[in-house]
Amino acid sequence: MLTKTHQFRETNMNVERENLGTLMAGMFNGEGSSSVTSSPLQFFPWSLSPGIGSPYPFLRELKSEERGLCLIHLLLGCANQVAIGNIENANVGLEQISHLASPDGDTMQRIAAYFTEALADRILKSWPGLHKALNSTKILSVPEEILAQRLFFELCPFLKLAYVMTNQAIIEAMEGERMIHIIDFKSCEPAQWINLLQTLKDRPDGPPHLRITGIHEQKEVLEQMALRLTEEAEKWDIPFQFTPVVSKLENLDLESLRVKTGEALAVSSVLELHSVLATDDDKKTSPSASKNLQKLLRMKQRTLGEWLETDSLQVFSSPDSASVCSPSGLNPSQKMTSFLTALWGLSPKVMVITEQESNLNGSAFMERVLEALNFYAALFDCLESTVSRSSIERQRVEKMLLGEEIKNIIACEGAERTERHEKLEKWILRLESVGFGKVPLSYHSMLLGSRLLQSYGYDGYKIKEENGFLFICWQDRPLFSVSAWGFQRQSS
Repeated sequence: MLTKTHQFRETNMNVERENLGTLMAGMFNGEGSSSVTSSPLQFFPWSLSPGIGSPYPFLRELKSEERGLCLIHLLLGCANQVAIGNIENANVGLEQISHLASPDGDTMQRIAAYFTEALADRILKSWPGLHKALNSTKILSVPEEILAQRLFFELCPFLKLAYVMTNQAIIEAMEGERMIHIIDFKSCEPAQWINLLQTLKDRPDGPPHLRITGIHEQKEVLEQMALRLTEEAEKWDIPFQFTPVVSKLENLDLESLRVKTGEALAVSSVLELHSVLATDDDKKTSPSASKNLQKLLRMKQRTLGEWLETDSLQVFSSPDSASVCSPSGLNPSQKMTSFLTALWGLSPKVMVITEQESNLNGSAFMERVLEALNFYAALFDCLESTVSRSSIERQRVEKMLLGEEIKNIIACEGAERTERHEKLEKWILRLESVGFGKVPLSYHSMLLGSRLLQSYGYDGYKIKEENGFLFICWQDRPLFSVSAWGFQRQSS
């Protein structure tokens, strides 16, 4: 009798799994979005509540892979409702996702927790008074922000690799120079420049004079940088000066940065330059977004990994997103063009830029959601592979750093949306258009990065070289690009 009951239960669960895709696709009508007059129960025709009486009790026993795909479908469905302004349906969607999402679960559970928080925040922005009241005391302090960045530096190799490669490019470009000036965008991590100081002290002809101009919006951060680096320079008997500039990068007046006669200039930008792209752009959306979403929800995916790496981006590549860009595929940004032109005017010998290898500067909301899901799922997967789920440090990185970035990407628009990542192919166009020329990163830079990965025992990370640029990858997926550029005189 027990065997028959078990077989009957297994048969029911298999049937329910087969019907799940149909139900998810059924969240949308033929036009790709729910009718404004449809009820929330029509939008989400089953309950995800784990309680007794749930029409789909097997959801409590989903494997991680199955639960991940379920969460992706639910997140995209909910995001589509947010996009079309159907708050009632979006509210139901958020409630359903909450039964499966968890900030201390597996990769997709954690991702879902922060994406639902971001979607909810976007909804709340429709009521500015309510949003301000609920967030008036939620201020991320400077120490917390710096702590989150420091923990990310320690838990993952990305920043370590970026600093090592940046420093090597600077060392090579500055060979023989006796006065070196480095402009450091968002100067908050002394470890990068301590490493450089230690390298400079071993120069056969003695260390050069080094001046670092640190840019950061918080004065106390720059004060700590100055204290730490000055101590290190004095220990190695290196002539050193730290010049603090309190400013957000997007508000920085580059012409006010004095480059002294005889100084060789280098610029370092690690995950910061994209903030200048923030602008009061039009809040345009892609007309084909909901149709693409309907197609996506009806596709049968074999694994979560396949969905994230291939089909999702192919399905969601919308021709409409290009319509709001320039013919080159770039979102026009006069502010960025002016900023880069001013940088070029400083005549740097080398400028090293590390940026996220993702396209999150588009104005089409649904495409942005999907691209962010792809990118941050990979980052969360990195943490999953190296840090235990119960780690407080991991939770801080995910909540105070990655979670805040996700919220900015999903919940914000216009000048408030500063996390506007662009892939290297777009940065190449922007930089070459104002006169910068590529400085190929050396094999030694790649070798130093590979040795760093080996020394720390990081598995699953790779460094790829392509046309003189370096990509920091998780498995085979590029997550960050490192590129070097130099001043080129424009032909008259």
